[in-house]
Amino acid sequence: MTITASMVKELRDRTGAGMMECKKSLVEVNGDIDAAIELLRTSGQAKAEKKAARVAADGRIEIKSNNSNAAILEINSETDFVAKDENFINFSNAIIELLTEQDVKDINELSASSISDGKTVEQARTDLIAKVGENISVRRFDRIEGSENLGHYSHGSRIGCIVSLSGGDEHLAKDIAMHIAATNPICINEDEVPTDLVDRERRIFSEQAASSGKPPEIIKKMVHGKMSKFLKEISLLGQSFVKDPDISVGNLLKNSNASVLRFIRYEVGEGIEKKEENFADEVMKQIKGES
Repeated sequence: MTITASMVKELRDRTGAGMMECKKSLVEVNGDIDAAIELLRTSGQAKAEKKAARVAADGRIEIKSNNSNAAILEINSETDFVAKDENFINFSNAIIELLTEQDVKDINELSASSISDGKTVEQARTDLIAKVGENISVRRFDRIEGSENLGHYSHGSRIGCIVSLSGGDEHLAKDIAMHIAATNPICINEDEVPTDLVDRERRIFSEQAASSGKPPEIIKKMVHGKMSKFLKEISLLGQSFVKDPDISVGNLLKNSNASVLRFIRYEVGEGIEKKEENFADEVMKQIKGES
């Protein structure tokens, strides 16, 4: 059977696959469009499994709010190039939309949920991998629900933060979200700093002070001063407000009769160990069809 340009176009429009891949699939199934779609999907699953071991540490952070609720999502790709691809962005947008409409509990449940085109998230992810040629990972998501005053801030698509306030207003909530995105505090107040982190820093400061040769009472004061500074720097309320360094975030909130109930900050790729690739070797692998 002759494979016409219109058949290739129809298959491409319906699947988003490359032109040559569409033609090859149509030839293999003797022009049957539905069979070609199934073949492309099977091929896409095989490609997804082959690419699953590749590190996806780039990507996007998506945020969407709806009245008193907000969701935040991280989706990873291997490169910044794919993270800016329209297909990747549409995939991300479809998932964040789903998260604001459905009460999804975890990644497994999310993967099995259907998005706007009727596919499950996992099916759409597999198809996207076949289309863009990179591993794609739906890494994590979280929500804040029922907030009195909800704020969010995105620094491009690389860093995002959502924050819930008691008191204040949405302008203050947005300012606090922007501050958190910029300074990356690990907790709201000093009491929430993990004990092991406090002990580790105290030990380091004590060893540094002891090497100074100063008297024990002076060393004690030095360690106390360094610990006080450290705890203020990593806890939200102790930090200087980025828009006005003369006031702490704690005092800013106090002046507005407000308090932070919870915040969530995501940064693309944080905590993912990136594999160093040899660019020339990677190009050769692609030429040989090993990718």
